[in-house]
Amino acid sequence: MGKRSVKPTAVTAQTAVPATPRAMAAAASATTIPLARVSPTSVLPVVPVTSLFDAIDRVEGDTLEIIRENLGECTRCRLHKGRNKIVFGVGNPRAELVFVGEGPGHDEDVQGLPFVGRAGKLLTQMIEAMGLTREDVYICNVVKCRPPENRKPEDDEVAMCSPYLYRQLDVIGPKAIVCLGGVAAQTLLKTKDPIARFRGTWFDFRNTKLLATYHPAYLLRNPNAKGEVWKDLQKVMALLGLKAKKSPR
Repeated sequence: MGKRSVKPTAVTAQTAVPATPRAMAAAASATTIPLARVSPTSVLPVVPVTSLFDAIDRVEGDTLEIIRENLGECTRCRLHKGRNKIVFGVGNPRAELVFVGEGPGHDEDVQGLPFVGRAGKLLTQMIEAMGLTREDVYICNVVKCRPPENRKPEDDEVAMCSPYLYRQLDVIGPKAIVCLGGVAAQTLLKTKDPIARFRGTWFDFRNTKLLATYHPAYLLRNPNAKGEVWKDLQKVMALLGLKAKKSPR
């Protein structure tokens, strides 16, 4: 399984050498120009050989402890003004599976831990249905401070916080990353497309595999979508060689 293929194509150049200036000018306009042909099912932009996903530099000798120390009592964006606690991340620092959410809510802001409210309880059930525990995986968010009234993080807030997320993912080096919701998926995949267009599809991301699915909070509002998310999680289980204990209710 891999990301959707994007096949380059090109305009064919004339093969005969023109004998007149007019013919030479015509040939110049027909010089081979690479074009990108995106298949109808493709949702992400064509990227150069050096992927956008790998563009952020990796930090030699980095650790989660160093990243947290570098983050400090962050005041880099406006979110710190209403923050109670920074929600850095929690779980196995060598996890094969990382879940990335959007940002902390009220309960997370109070406790300083990700996914501990109602949506967090559902995420725990999802993890356990996969045959794992929360201690087996790593859980974090795109932004580490709660947005006011649980609104979506603004682009500048994401830009300030996401480099720390990239560093966390590089240090952990999981086999699979599951983006929970549109904000996480759009941030890591560098796209504005709605999650429904690429949910459940594998992408290559910084030497690992990435798949997006719906956020547990969305499932609380739309329980009929749980079956779709379970199908997505089964793809992750197949990649990791896991056997289900039960399907989440």
